[in-house]
Amino acid sequence: MRTYRIAAIPGDGIGRETVSAARRVLDVLSATHGFELVWTEHPWGCAFHAETGAMMPADGIERLREADAILLGAVGTPEIPDHVSLWGLLIPIRREFDQFVSLRPVRSLPGVRGPLRDERPFDLVVVRENTEGEYGEIGGRLYRGRPHELAVQEAVFTRLGVERIARYAFGLARTRSGRVASATKSNGIVHTMPFWDEVVAEVAADFPDVELTSYHVDALAALLVLDPTRFDVIVASNLFGDILSDLTAALAGSIGVAPCGNIDPTRSGPSMFEPIHGSAPDIVGTGSADPIGQIWSAALMLEHLGEKEAADRLVRALDRVVAAGSVTPDLGGTLSTDQVCDAFIEELRRPGTDG
Repeated sequence: MRTYRIAAIPGDGIGRETVSAARRVLDVLSATHGFELVWTEHPWGCAFHAETGAMMPADGIERLREADAILLGAVGTPEIPDHVSLWGLLIPIRREFDQFVSLRPVRSLPGVRGPLRDERPFDLVVVRENTEGEYGEIGGRLYRGRPHELAVQEAVFTRLGVERIARYAFGLARTRSGRVASATKSNGIVHTMPFWDEVVAEVAADFPDVELTSYHVDALAALLVLDPTRFDVIVASNLFGDILSDLTAALAGSIGVAPCGNIDPTRSGPSMFEPIHGSAPDIVGTGSADPIGQIWSAALMLEHLGEKEAADRLVRALDRVVAAGSVTPDLGGTLSTDQVCDAFIEELRRPGTDG
């Protein structure tokens, strides 16, 4: 039997609820596809910080290095500033394991009415650069609390970083429609964005079968609202990709359904899979957290591990569960997190529906 070691980090808030739901679904799925997921749960996050002063132990990265993949829930609580919680757990994992691809697919779901007037189905993926760009550590603050206090934050774009994310996006587009949209802001950001454009164009020359269109990010955001069907693969910097993927998730009906894979394509270390939603402290304990984003992220994890048949079956089950209206309140339903989880398991166990 094929065996995979999975590090589960439920994290904070609803992450504990959605990871638990995803694990139940995955254990049923793996049992029917001839592989086993061996779970190690790490109770790291803001509660761990309250006890120890750190979001994870000093040897946390080394512990995770033993895993084949990481399944993360959510990070953050109102009691701890976001820059402390994220930079203490999520971002170090992304960077230490060089998970430079943030893969964020999104599409219309059957039976879910999104906020757009145009109800034509769309299917696109945001490829976000995940380790540099605007989310750099270079900078600082001076004269704190004084009238002339200042803050400086430097964006860092390297040729290596831009080239490798562009190559990933173009390679992905070859398996889809052959179209890439590049998000830029070179009319206003005078150094880094023209550099981004130049390197992306250089990479495009190696993919003559892929069409590249460059959009200023503000216009791109507007066009996504007006007609998301015109887009397929969107490649973007760390900040732009973060914002655009939240927007596209909302266009699909709920940020609760959107998955994410933090991927190192070289497989030098484990990749990490998480929904893009936050810890949602306002609904913790109500049973209304949507587990779909976590379950869809788990499907990305299975595909990355080489279990594509199981991953595809899980996504087909997702479509059938949603089409049947077995959804949480964010998608207009009435079911609880556990009831949606049960609906997935029932669908996976139903004979004759896994083709």
